[in-house]
Amino acid sequence: MIENIDKRVRAEQFRQRLNRALSDSGLSQSALARAVGVDRSTVSQLLTDQGARLPNAHVVGACAGALGVSADWLLSLSDRPESAAELLASSLSLTEAPRALVDERIFDWHQEAEGYKIRHVPAALPDMLKTRALLEWEYSPHLGRTADQAIGASEDRLTWMRQSPSDYEIALPLYELDSFAHGVGYYEGLPLEVRLEQLAQFERLCEQLYPRLRIYLFDAKRLYSSPITIFGPLLCVFYAGTHYLAFRDKERIATFTSHFDNLVREAGITARQLPGRLRALRAAISSGSTEP
Repeated sequence: MIENIDKRVRAEQFRQRLNRALSDSGLSQSALARAVGVDRSTVSQLLTDQGARLPNAHVVGACAGALGVSADWLLSLSDRPESAAELLASSLSLTEAPRALVDERIFDWHQEAEGYKIRHVPAALPDMLKTRALLEWEYSPHLGRTADQAIGASEDRLTWMRQSPSDYEIALPLYELDSFAHGVGYYEGLPLEVRLEQLAQFERLCEQLYPRLRIYLFDAKRLYSSPITIFGPLLCVFYAGTHYLAFRDKERIATFTSHFDNLVREAGITARQLPGRLRALRAAISSGSTEP
């Protein structure tokens, strides 16, 4: 809600903020006048006039543009002097996402959010819970001769993530775990023994780390989510394949936190039910069945 300010107070604040912005910009009154398209005496009057009238919207907007501040701030409609474009740029970043297990950017974000709840919808199965055999099958084709070294280095970071004081909530679509267990789609060609070992590790970690680690399975036919990680109240990050899109403004973080919490509320398999689901999948693929 915008505070109802007396017009004399608003006019005085306009003069103060215009003087401050002019001083910070390093421009002269003459330079500002040229940028705005008025004569110098008009700018002098804007800076010193003690009346209650404000300039017209064109002059306010032109002054804001020339001085690199927002018109709302000049008019005391906002406490942030940055322009809308600057506010958006400071709250949003686009960074490259290399084909790596835990790249430096992701690890830095996890460390920054240490102690907060981290909500995660992975692009596939969560790396932090994978066996070495699965990591090698998935990443070796992309890492080539450096695969063993890269996986070894990443294991320390994955272990740190599992042992950090943060709470982790992970939401997976039901079909992702089923596709993995039966070796179809993305997981086609993954040996049965690797799948069985991975399901056993999932079950073990889910039981050992609960309630600090909670995994929920949602029905993607009813709900959809792109890959996203929400690092407490600090930022939310979308994974777009080649890049990460990160937001730091509170409104967007709250929006996507609510989205994630809805996935949890609507989950068909809860965190407490997941170990039983994993055991059923192991039994099914061991016997050759297509049903868990």
